[in-house]
Amino acid sequence: MSAEPTPFARIVDPLPYEDRLEARPLDQIDLVVIHCTELPDLATARDYGERVLHASGTGNCGHYYVDRDGSVHVYVRPQRIAHHVRGYNPRSVGIELVNTGRYPHWLSTGSQSMHEPYTDAQMASLDALLADLQHELPSLRFIAGHEDLDTACEPASDDPDVLVRRKMDPGPLFPWDAVLRTTSLERLLPRTDGAAA
Repeated sequence: MSAEPTPFARIVDPLPYEDRLEARPLDQIDLVVIHCTELPDLATARDYGERVLHASGTGNCGHYYVDRDGSVHVYVRPQRIAHHVRGYNPRSVGIELVNTGRYPHWLSTGSQSMHEPYTDAQMASLDALLADLQHELPSLRFIAGHEDLDTACEPASDDPDVLVRRKMDPGPLFPWDAVLRTTSLERLLPRTDGAAA
């Protein structure tokens, strides 16, 4: 008989509009989406998360934020649907890893590479968080990167004749092989016809 995961400290700090986000049953959640903030630090990510962008009085945010020191911050509890990935929000939880990504010129032609590695502390906390979520969310089965699910392109901010990826996170430095070795979650990738498997 396998032991239950050991809970680890999560800093619960809900966004001001959390109660305005649509509620859902936990058994509706079968997917974890890994993001990176593409922002310089956790404080800036919090500021972006608090911005109201929708008529409902809510904004764009993940559920969990993992800082470079490995601390885990809960901005939206999983009982609420957060706006973090097009087309998959009702069935997923979003985990945001603090990382500069392409900041501050996300869509510029000269900024389409990501250079900051994820920290060992972030990866250890991510592994523990995934194990806990599998225990807490019995329907959880899949894991994906934001870039796996949102493959849209947009005109570059500095050259509208060039198309660049709208989302590239968690990006080429995310250690997928190591993460998939520590979890039983199955990576969800789009099919060749553009739909998700």
